[in-house]
Amino acid sequence: MDCMNNISLSPMKNIRNFCVIAHIDHGKSTLSDRLLEHTKTVSERDMQNQTLDDMDIERERGITIKSHAIQLQYPHTDGVVYTLNLIDTPGHVDFSYEVSRSIAACEGALLLIDASQGIQAQTISNLYLALEHDLEIIPVLNKVDMESAMLEEVSDQIIDLLGIDLEDIIHASGKTGQGVENVLKAIVDKIPHPVGDESAPLQALIFDSLFNSFRGVIAYFKIINGTLNSGENVRFFNVGNEYHADEIGILKMTMEPRKQLKAGNVGYIITGIKQSKDIKVGDTITTVARPCTEGIKGFEEVKPMVFAGIYPIDNDDFEDLRDSLEKLQLNDAALVFEPESSVALGFGFRVGFLGMLHLEIVQERLSREFDQEVITTVPNVSYVAYTKKGDRLTINTPNDLPDPTFLDRVEEPYIRSQIITQPDYIGSIMSLCMDKRGTLTKQNYLTTDRVELTFELPLAEIVFDFYDKLKSISKGYASFDYSPLDYRASDLVRLDIKLNSDNVDAMSSLVHRSKADSFGRRICKKLKELLPRQQFVIAIQAAIGQKIIARETISAMRKDVTAKCYGGDITRKRKLLEKQKKGKKKMRQIGNVQVPQKAFLEVLKISD
Repeated sequence: MDCMNNISLSPMKNIRNFCVIAHIDHGKSTLSDRLLEHTKTVSERDMQNQTLDDMDIERERGITIKSHAIQLQYPHTDGVVYTLNLIDTPGHVDFSYEVSRSIAACEGALLLIDASQGIQAQTISNLYLALEHDLEIIPVLNKVDMESAMLEEVSDQIIDLLGIDLEDIIHASGKTGQGVENVLKAIVDKIPHPVGDESAPLQALIFDSLFNSFRGVIAYFKIINGTLNSGENVRFFNVGNEYHADEIGILKMTMEPRKQLKAGNVGYIITGIKQSKDIKVGDTITTVARPCTEGIKGFEEVKPMVFAGIYPIDNDDFEDLRDSLEKLQLNDAALVFEPESSVALGFGFRVGFLGMLHLEIVQERLSREFDQEVITTVPNVSYVAYTKKGDRLTINTPNDLPDPTFLDRVEEPYIRSQIITQPDYIGSIMSLCMDKRGTLTKQNYLTTDRVELTFELPLAEIVFDFYDKLKSISKGYASFDYSPLDYRASDLVRLDIKLNSDNVDAMSSLVHRSKADSFGRRICKKLKELLPRQQFVIAIQAAIGQKIIARETISAMRKDVTAKCYGGDITRKRKLLEKQKKGKKKMRQIGNVQVPQKAFLEVLKISD
């Protein structure tokens, strides 16, 4: 370890901090693999596809969920060995907050564009995010070795978008390794080195964190100003807590300890923190002996867009679930939660997500990493309600909605969505968006065969299955991105689901009045398929207030009470059947319906 500590760090002018941004599935992780291979950061023996994606779920789905930082050493043709800090980022719209955190720690970005697909909605969204932070953009045309690559066409799109010359675009292939040397050379030549004062008080931005069961919370940071030494006492500026820097170091394939890190460097710190709430991504680390006067203006905190209740299957697991969510929150800064209770499900948490994929990933991570099997309620967005007295209420669950007699109006969040597609699919996409109560605000032809459509849509309408439907009607060609807009008054009603006249509060939802009838009917039909038959009749109803708008009935399962009657008079059998009939009538009045977990999960998948 001592020999590691004594390795000298590069001076600031020889450091380059950069991230890779692109649309989902444009080859970020594959190109990152080639950069690691080319700089010999990873040995051939340890090399595997998606090297930086360390979660099983990332490999299985072929997507990046977490941003990953790693340091490369690149010997340039000018004879200097440069230190390159690479941060690989996700491409899916649900994980754009990971991109914003990576961008805050960089001076430059590789803008990766698939030569066979061209510029997509998320490409433009991430590009604007990088330009807002004044990052140097290096355009890389990836997958140029594919037969379907449209080199000239996509190059023209990039030139129009960035206003650059044709020779500024680097042609590369993450699969074959073509152009990787040119990419590395461009990173050194074009991306500016970090600027900071090594002698100033320490200011280090925390851009990520994770929990290690042996060592506690590990924070990843970038030093903007000053110097950090191992063993120093440090303070987290916004939280205000003080800690001892037990270990600091740089991020390679494994964490490598160092005695000192200076301005411009990206590294990690271990202070023995055990509580996840004691650390906040976006906070500033400074020293106790010589503190800085103000925190770093990092990235904006991302507000969750979708809310759902998460409950343990067994109520005894409530505290374990809280612990698991806190640990998950450490390396998922967009995850927010607070305790809540439900009549049907007991104690659980109200959890905020960025979208349905984010919800799915969190559920799966709870199951795999923490062995927590949970029940998730119907997701909904956050609304604002105004009472007749003029009070403003935030509505996170349908049960928060005041009684209609006190209610003045309800406002729902709207988003501005950007869809890029081929002209052939404009009609179908417009129908889909109009059906989701959207309005077209702009139609712009980027090229002869690529059109950009801008819609204003209620967020609640895109939460469930909008992205899937968009992909299927456009045969996978359309890309989608969105940003929050404002709140607008809407005719929303609370839809309750009743089983034998008892409300199942976990299945209540807020829906637009025009869609309440069809949505209620679909839920009732789905529950009829999913609920097991009992020895009594189950009435499944959808209601708005006292008005029942849909009903399905599960008939009683009849036990053969006459099986033991052999021969004899028919009246013996009739007597037994009459007795059973009376018993069933009583059962219908007092019978409780058990709702299996599968029913809750399947109701989430109901589509229009």
